[in-house]
Amino acid sequence: MRVLAIDPGFERIGIAVLERGVPRETLVYSACFTTSSKLPFEERLVLIGKEINRVIDLHHPDALAVETLFFNNNQKTAMRVAEARGVIIHTGVSRRLAFYEYTPLQIKIAVAGYGKASKNQVASMVKKLLTISNTAMHDDETDAIALGITCLASERVRKGS
Repeated sequence: MRVLAIDPGFERIGIAVLERGVPRETLVYSACFTTSSKLPFEERLVLIGKEINRVIDLHHPDALAVETLFFNNNQKTAMRVAEARGVIIHTGVSRRLAFYEYTPLQIKIAVAGYGKASKNQVASMVKKLLTISNTAMHDDETDAIALGITCLASERVRKGS
């Protein structure tokens, strides 16, 4: 199974492609995709959709995993992230990818073994679970990788393999 994992946003989007492997998962691709705040919001959404399509065309994933929204106090930001998330889900599902979503709590438990793990603890575990050559990753990219690990682990448990 190959999964495209997305940490949604509209300014920075964490993207990772992971593949199930033995004895461990393999990181195929990761990046932090950015859009300019100088662009109209609707154009930023178009760019996000184009980037997701580009990654799908390049890496041929079987599934899309997206982090659920964590609502903060800034409703405008939360709404815009929800809109970007909608574009991401629409793009993946319209390309016939299986769809999975996970909460931040599920991701922390799956990767770090503790639901209140810090971002640093999750990032540290990501680097222990995978062979990663790029050590200077943005948080959004690391979050997407952690999401991909969670999806592959969850699917392995569901299928009993």
